[in-house]
Amino acid sequence: MAPRVLISDALSPAAVQIFKDRGVEVDFQPDLGKDKDKLAAIIGDYDGLAIRSATKVTANLLEKASRLKVIGRAGIGVDNVDIPAATAKGIIVMNTPFGNSITTAEHAIAMMFAVAREIPAADASTQAGKWEKNRFMGVEITAKTLGIIGCGNIGSIVAERAVGLRMRVIAFDPFLSPERAMALGVEKVELDDLLKRADFITLHTPLTPQTRSIMNTENLAKTKKGVRIINCARGELVDEEAMRAAIVSGHVAGGAFDVFSQEPATTNPLFGLPNVVCTPHLGASTNEAQENVALQVAEQMSDYLMRGAISNAVNFPSITAEEAPKLKPFIALAEKLGSFAGQLTENNISKVTITYEGAVADLKVKALTASAIAGLLRPLLSDVNVVSAPIVAKERGIAIDEVSRAAEGDYESLITLTVTTPTQERSIAGTVFHDGKPRILNIKGIKVDAEFAPSMVYVTNEDKPGFIGRFASLLGDAGLNIATFALGRDRAGGSAIALVEVDGDVPDTVLAKAQQISGVKQAKLLKF
Repeated sequence: MAPRVLISDALSPAAVQIFKDRGVEVDFQPDLGKDKDKLAAIIGDYDGLAIRSATKVTANLLEKASRLKVIGRAGIGVDNVDIPAATAKGIIVMNTPFGNSITTAEHAIAMMFAVAREIPAADASTQAGKWEKNRFMGVEITAKTLGIIGCGNIGSIVAERAVGLRMRVIAFDPFLSPERAMALGVEKVELDDLLKRADFITLHTPLTPQTRSIMNTENLAKTKKGVRIINCARGELVDEEAMRAAIVSGHVAGGAFDVFSQEPATTNPLFGLPNVVCTPHLGASTNEAQENVALQVAEQMSDYLMRGAISNAVNFPSITAEEAPKLKPFIALAEKLGSFAGQLTENNISKVTITYEGAVADLKVKALTASAIAGLLRPLLSDVNVVSAPIVAKERGIAIDEVSRAAEGDYESLITLTVTTPTQERSIAGTVFHDGKPRILNIKGIKVDAEFAPSMVYVTNEDKPGFIGRFASLLGDAGLNIATFALGRDRAGGSAIALVEVDGDVPDTVLAKAQQISGVKQAKLLKF
């Protein structure tokens, strides 16, 4: 029997035809997403659900979706899908993260022109019967410096367009390799340098704890006087009150904003300011983009339903019933090894080497590698997933090397992840014991035996007497309970490592005090 797909939001007729051409039965009800009761009554009859933003896929709806295997979102945002609930039921959730890239990049360029020449205000004035030619004195963009914060898929397109406009382009992106920067014709810089030099700044970074309010009072003060700022990425990247103050003071000459911290934005601190251009989240709003994402989601869903192929899944890759018992714990291990390295790596990553030894080398290592890379990149790129992670790494010029070999040590299976940056090389190795739990066995060549825990303190120190007592006392004085305490060293009196599982979060003040203990080189909180 042919798989059945329900389309509950408006989708291109060409997308419907793709399903049909590939042998998938389609039920096209474009207004059904607005009627949650009717949707819930029939969802159990379908293998796939294709949606845009109107349909809300809740845990309650998924409880009734007894046959559902895949949900396809025509667009990048999946906020309207309960991802954990879908994953728990083994439902693949796909999106189309690259279908809107050109459209969003073009909107950013258009917004830059609009704020440079004050086009919206000049249009309103002229159509009001005024002729204020001397009022609207703009600036050229030719030979100006454009600073791009986030040079991934969309940022790279903006960079290419800006170079064609004869702008000097500088970019801040921890994952942008020098080779990729050279290919784009941009200069890779640190954030402070970009803020100091740019005449225009455009934001194209994901929203992460590190990028939230990246345009805050402190960073705005570092910008060149007269800078113009464009945000077509995420509203929360900008501290809107701080931005308002900077514009009112004259330090920031103008801004163009397509996204806001609260949407729909009916009121906002940026509204009503001179030389501020605002649009209602139009980055993906072109006919071409809407058609592209519709066609892509139809292709992806039909490929999965008919052939088992997965593209742009945001939760987990499919695993057969035969593979699951062996592969699943090693996927968890690979992701955690990557997360461990990612939380400790602050410099640009040039290469990742993942070595599979023993029995694990005979498993589906591509899925393991994708999980490891997703764990590695997720601390700075929160929206990366196990399918897109290798693509994202490639875009940023990160080389990925997989090595498989027979077991050479004491363990039946061993995964070693090595991260190379311009300044150092860091390795971490682990395995899965017979209890099914991932364990850390080696960090930077130092043997250590520890389970991953939700909250862990990682300490590197000189191997000298008294450290353990002072560190344990520090945690005790802060009211933090130690669950486990794993130690390792390379030699007596040499370098040592401590991995300490604690109950709850560790305040920054405690970590700062830990780093003041004699011999301590680093104290870092890790979350798993």
